[in-house]
Amino acid sequence: MTKSGQLWGGRFTEKPDETFADFNNSFRFDQRLFAADVRGCVAHTNGLLHAGVISADENIAIVDGLKHLSEAASTDADFFESDAEDVHAFIESKLVALIGDTGKRLHTGRSRNDQVATAFRIWLRDEIAAIQQLVQAAQRGLLAAAERHKDAVLPGYTHLQRAQPVMWAHWCLAYFEMLKRDADRFNDVAKRVNVMPLGSAALAGTSFPIDREAVAKELGFTSVSANSLDAVSDRDFAIEFAGACSLLMVHLSRMAEDLILYCSTEFGFVTLSDAVSTGSSLMPQKKNPDALELLRGKAGRVFGHHAGLLATMKGLPLAYNKDMQEDKEAVFDCVDTVSICLKVAAIVLDNLSVNEERTLTAATKGYLNATELADYLVKKGVPFRTAHDAVGRIVLHGIDQGKELNELPLDEMKAIASDIEADVFDALSLEQTLSSKSAIGGTSRANVLDAVEAAKKYLGS
Repeated sequence: MTKSGQLWGGRFTEKPDETFADFNNSFRFDQRLFAADVRGCVAHTNGLLHAGVISADENIAIVDGLKHLSEAASTDADFFESDAEDVHAFIESKLVALIGDTGKRLHTGRSRNDQVATAFRIWLRDEIAAIQQLVQAAQRGLLAAAERHKDAVLPGYTHLQRAQPVMWAHWCLAYFEMLKRDADRFNDVAKRVNVMPLGSAALAGTSFPIDREAVAKELGFTSVSANSLDAVSDRDFAIEFAGACSLLMVHLSRMAEDLILYCSTEFGFVTLSDAVSTGSSLMPQKKNPDALELLRGKAGRVFGHHAGLLATMKGLPLAYNKDMQEDKEAVFDCVDTVSICLKVAAIVLDNLSVNEERTLTAATKGYLNATELADYLVKKGVPFRTAHDAVGRIVLHGIDQGKELNELPLDEMKAIASDIEADVFDALSLEQTLSSKSAIGGTSRANVLDAVEAAKKYLGS
């Protein structure tokens, strides 16, 4: 251990250039791996003990020393003040200062290459579990918003044009399903994160008879890496995690975009409380959906991290390269950004209300029941394409008359499509338009109520 907190230096005769040293060092950001790396160190020293590499007394001294460092980290405000190259050198230098030369035995049989990869995976495994809890909190927010306005109806859109009416709860459950897929993706990522590289050493594997599977079991890993070259150079798990984060942010951004539109004066469907809105420094009347705009905006930085990790890894030869130090800040920021965005999304959902009268009016204007009229004709035996054309002409007639379909006289509709009878007005009603969508996944009231209950069951609530 050198005085500058490095784990190397024996073959060097000159000090590193100060600018390069600052450029090279990662302690300013990787110190957040401290707890995970200490866990890895304890398991590794236990592995050395069982392999007969260190004595029981040495093992006790190292483990007790590491526990002491963990306690100091949580109580000493100046604990992390250091010029160490990285968190791994920091831990070892602290340990040696505390227990003497016995601490120098800790690094036997491992390299920073497998040590870093192990600590990173332990840390990320825990963070994924925390993100999963936040995903569920956002899903609960969606369910609560659905139930607060369980009878609300609003227009569904395609091409941002009014298309067909849907239940507000159906809109909420659409985003619930997206987050459900996100949760599944994080579960899959966690499986590949939970493979232990420790014991791969620098690249060729350790020459000491350490029981890697026993160490993995102690650390909660489900398996050990099968190839040492791959183990120390693999960052697929980091890229995959950033990809899962990116898709999650796509979904949060789309939800934010919908709500930004819905709370605009032009739509007026949704009102955000003051708790999640801001004002203008110039215009006193403004109430801005800044929480939602930030959710939408922060998606870009996560996408950038995913693309950056792919670009960093695409040309690296086996095995470890210093380029891979760039993985930490990208993944750390993905975790931080996704976590705060999920928290804010849940808060926004708890602080919105639906203008049910306004959404109902919008859902019954603009010929949103045109498809119902076409389906009505099909049920009368008219081929769908013929019915589609006839309804298009009836809509055009309604536009000329300034009337909705259900406001047109029967004889005017029959003049265009002779199969239309008096029962057409029941088919064109809002309730029938909704209730007819009773196939699995449709927006009928009964379906939506069942889907809400299924969502509650999924969350265990």
